[in-house]
Amino acid sequence: MLYVTLRQYEYIVGVADAGSLTHAATQLNVSQPSLSVAITRVEHRLGSPIFARGKGATIEITPFGHRFVANARGLLDLAAKTEQRPEAMPTFVLGCFEDIAPWYLLPAVRQLTARFPNIKFQGSEGRFSDIARDLAEGRMDVAISYDVGIGDNFKRRKIEEIAPVAFLSPDHPLASKTSVELGELIHYPMIFFSEDLSAGFMHSLLDRMRLSPIVQQKTASLEMMRSLAAHGVGIGISYSRPPNNISYDGKTLFTIPISTPEAKTDVSLIWSSLRQSDSLFESNLETLA
Repeated sequence: MLYVTLRQYEYIVGVADAGSLTHAATQLNVSQPSLSVAITRVEHRLGSPIFARGKGATIEITPFGHRFVANARGLLDLAAKTEQRPEAMPTFVLGCFEDIAPWYLLPAVRQLTARFPNIKFQGSEGRFSDIARDLAEGRMDVAISYDVGIGDNFKRRKIEEIAPVAFLSPDHPLASKTSVELGELIHYPMIFFSEDLSAGFMHSLLDRMRLSPIVQQKTASLEMMRSLAAHGVGIGISYSRPPNNISYDGKTLFTIPISTPEAKTDVSLIWSSLRQSDSLFESNLETLA
């Protein structure tokens, strides 16, 4: 609990800067007795003197007082910054789900920069939970992401619809197929992402289709999923499709489209429904959509 008010901090810094109660009272537009009483109350509360009062109106700052005044000055500066209005042209942060960031993020930032050269744009990548948190807390303005597990308190604008793929080892019984249905995959061990939103989306999809998967392993990254699949641990399912069939550790794997219509999802622009809209924000959306 704060026992010293910002006004009292302001009085103390004002006295320290003015060098006397009389001058400080004039500059702060407060009576000298009121100023003296306020400082005495703070000193009593802290248990140490901030000022040593001499004869007349002169004062000196004690060693403890110097430390306190420095901290008080920093607190007042922070309070002033907190109350400032947002910048007229702040940095616009464009987020992107990290698995698709290599394809979407840089071209989007370049497109925005070319359209609005006087605005600073910054790219940021993260998992679904990171994006949802940063959009809600104002650290990200809008994000490009699969519409996977993102709640109803966000707005979205569709960019395109995509289907998931299955990652399989070359000797898997389904590896020779040109496409597969989700119903075919659930008879084999599967690899899911460990993130709650991603795993929850996949489980919800399979529940709606009344399919019960055998989850062999969960992983946090796309490349780990591909490596596990290449080694025959299970079938990986992802909406991201790297352009080659070699895992990071050099193993061959097959990437097969999943043709189940219900499995399709959108790549969308997503932003908080509580975000204050403006003409610049709407123009950015139109540029990216």
